[in-house]
Amino acid sequence: MRQRAESGKKLQQETINQDFTLQPLGMPRKAAWRRSAPVGLSNHGMAVSSSRPWRGRADPFAVVAAPSGSRLPEQQKTSESPLSWFRGVYLPPALHPLNKTFVKGGEWQDIDSTQEKRRAFLQDFCRKYNSRKKLQTHLVHLVSRIYVEDRHKVLYCEVPKAGCSNWKRVLMVLSGLAASANNISHDDVHYGKHLRKLDSYDLKGIYTRLNMYTKFIFVRDPMERLVSAFRDKFEHPNSYYHPVFGKAIIKKYRQNADEESLQTGSGVKFKEFIQYLLDSHRPIGMDIHWEQVSKLCYPCLINYDFIGKFETLEEDANYFLQLVGAPANLKFPKFKDRHSSDERTSTEVVRQYLKELSKEERQLTYDFYYLDYLMFNYTSPLV
Repeated sequence: MRQRAESGKKLQQETINQDFTLQPLGMPRKAAWRRSAPVGLSNHGMAVSSSRPWRGRADPFAVVAAPSGSRLPEQQKTSESPLSWFRGVYLPPALHPLNKTFVKGGEWQDIDSTQEKRRAFLQDFCRKYNSRKKLQTHLVHLVSRIYVEDRHKVLYCEVPKAGCSNWKRVLMVLSGLAASANNISHDDVHYGKHLRKLDSYDLKGIYTRLNMYTKFIFVRDPMERLVSAFRDKFEHPNSYYHPVFGKAIIKKYRQNADEESLQTGSGVKFKEFIQYLLDSHRPIGMDIHWEQVSKLCYPCLINYDFIGKFETLEEDANYFLQLVGAPANLKFPKFKDRHSSDERTSTEVVRQYLKELSKEERQLTYDFYYLDYLMFNYTSPLV
């Protein structure tokens, strides 16, 4: 373990010292492309075969086993050996066409065309990165971020800072838990536990829904999502992120930190946050608000039928609601969930934050989200 840690540290230092040039998105860096059975369309996991090291991190596509504390239905805890969960996990075999029975009017044609291109792009990406590895994971872990709405038979994988609060509101309305999305508070959305996750079902229930329900995901430009998360969690009072993350970050990355900052964890700087993000020996673990989408929703292992983007959130969301037969009066909420007076995190806002980083830090941050950029065809940032 010690040798591995020293090796990772050495690799990270070598990376910082080298010259950084961005490669065009859409092509992996000297990747050995393999054309075989589509990933997510079979029972295989993912791996990248590349001559460029991944910053000393683990295989970016590898799916790790769920911790021992993961929830398993009681009947399976007693009737199945835990080892059985690490073998033979077969996910839905094919990407099925969207059911457009409920779509009315011709104004959705452009959005539908864009949607099909996104699906084809992701499918092609996953096919090219197909792996020789078997999928070895707790299925429970794989679907732990997916919310279930049984009435309209939809599964939503939550990506924080990509419209997830309003999507949860919409799911509550779809399920009959609320009459309007506009009257649901932030605390009810995130702490009310009104919505059920896919990992709470038994094995048969999970498989049935993965095969039969419409699976959707909404994503966002990785840098915008990262900066949005930082602004939300560290630039406003927060009773969790300041004492838990802020204190640890300030203690490790700020020289001569004053006693008040060490006690409260308030005032974390963006540069300090990025140092934490890129540190292979972080003083505290990752958080879903800045975790890569590739590790939150496993887009190459679960075949998402609909891929929405934050950049076209309103039109994508309302088209999706038509696809699943939502009530005609239900529209995706336009309001900003919190800190409504703040300027929205835009490309220009992101550019200002990135100026606080060195060129090396900007490049490493881009590399951290490299797969998310590739999977969802986002343009690389100017670093």
